[in-house]
Amino acid sequence: MTAFALQLPATLASVTALQDALEAWAEDADIPNAAAMRLALVAEELAANVASHAAGASFFRLEATPRPGGLDVAFTDDGPAYDPLASAAPDTAAPLEERDPGGLGVHLVKQMTVGARHSREAGLNRLTCTLPLPG
Repeated sequence: MTAFALQLPATLASVTALQDALEAWAEDADIPNAAAMRLALVAEELAANVASHAAGASFFRLEATPRPGGLDVAFTDDGPAYDPLASAAPDTAAPLEERDPGGLGVHLVKQMTVGARHSREAGLNRLTCTLPLPG
């Protein structure tokens, strides 16, 4: 299987472009549908967060590398230093009107991946994780 890598401007329009490119790659690379859908959701959440909240970010980059049993994923952006994984888990048991807004996207990323970690190097945020593949 071939790896995927795409860098785009940090805009909401680029989130859609990323989704389209991921869909085409997953089909060509024979990524199982369930894994492709999880990858698309993780990518959308991370890219939309940068496009919507990272003032000054000019780009985001997604890399996905297939390996036996999983997809290694790396998401990089040049926005301000921010570790989304440091956020407290949302209280999903609380009634909606009592919950703080936000945090569900990052919560999904944490739940759908393994080994998620953040680093800040050379002025870039980098989030890496693995999406398990069936079989």
